[in-house]
Amino acid sequence: MIVKHFELNKKNLKKHKYFLFYGNNKGLIEETVEKIIKPLKNNVFKYDENEIIKDKESFKEKIANKSFFENERLIIINRSTDKILKIIEEIIEKDLDDIVITLISDTLEKKSKLRNVFEKNKDTICVPFYEDNIQSLNLIASNFLREKKISLSQQNINLIIERCRGDRINLHNELQKIQNYSLSKKTIETKDILKLTNLSENFDIGELVDNALAKNQKKTLYILNENNFASEESILILRIFINKLKRLLKISSEIKIKNNIDNAIASYKPPVFWKDKDLLKKQIQLWSYDKIQELFIEVNNIELLVKKNPDNSTNLVTDFILNQASN
Repeated sequence: MIVKHFELNKKNLKKHKYFLFYGNNKGLIEETVEKIIKPLKNNVFKYDENEIIKDKESFKEKIANKSFFENERLIIINRSTDKILKIIEEIIEKDLDDIVITLISDTLEKKSKLRNVFEKNKDTICVPFYEDNIQSLNLIASNFLREKKISLSQQNINLIIERCRGDRINLHNELQKIQNYSLSKKTIETKDILKLTNLSENFDIGELVDNALAKNQKKTLYILNENNFASEESILILRIFINKLKRLLKISSEIKIKNNIDNAIASYKPPVFWKDKDLLKKQIQLWSYDKIQELFIEVNNIELLVKKNPDNSTNLVTDFILNQASN
């Protein structure tokens, strides 16, 4: 059956086992999976369609074999197409207990067999995710700013929305920059917005910090060379560094409890976007809890140096970032 994404909260989803989410609004799909689908089952297992197609029988055997997985299983299959339909139909026919399967696809044409099956079957749920419009993005931005107690004019909110190019993931990244910047400057003007958001056309500061923490020296150096960071952005970069370290600390603590890196990442709030998870896993493997705390101290020391030497701030922060990426 066809269900609109905003109607999912109104339905008793525990009665349903099979979902198809398709469309080009990746950010909204990610949010829906994190907030609505993942709470349905305790254990989450992710596949790419290609993995399953290469070894169909092994996948079907693992699905049917309860001893292979823990109970209460959620299977997420990314980049799903008509190629996987036959396998899914076989699983639906078997009516397995304690399992939920969510297929995630790009835009599916009306003639798509996968889409038609999920739309017409009363036991399956098919949800299209269309691009956000200005109104929906404005609501997201306004709610975020209200929650974080950040005051921006509607003109500046419109400017941010324009620069995120209709993508709520980009909008989330831009709002995160604004929040980080607001920690050191209470009044944010249009000129600040222009400086903060122009990086979305090249590389996001968060991407720079993530690659430095993952010790991707080549990519870190490339981002630095491709972007002309202004001296006033030095504090912003360090603030984002601190936020990334806080995230690492929290997830590292969760790993000790859950003893599972994927479950620890899945439980983190706000949700980690799928595109960031591989880098985050690499960071967790590289940085122990004690090393993260030591780096906290080092970032604070660099921030003091930057404030005392504003004319040399860009060099100080660049050297610090390259040092983290290469050690």
